[in-house]
Amino acid sequence: MASGKSMVPEARAALDKFKMEAASEVGVNLKNGYNGDLTSKQAGSVGGQMVKKMIKSYEDSIK
Repeated sequence: MASGKSMVPEARAALDKFKMEAASEVGVNLKNGYNGDLTSKQAGSVGGQMVKKMIKSYEDSIK
């Protein structure tokens, strides 16, 4: 599964939108396509924000 392919190809657009929203919330300017110029700290903050939002969404769904 480390090939970078999604199991559900239709989910790619939704995941990209989610990633852009999370990046915007933490002040990281993502571009469509390659973002290899990001620092590890910036990339980690985007990933961390995505996880926070997913956890919040799950917690809200079980209430």
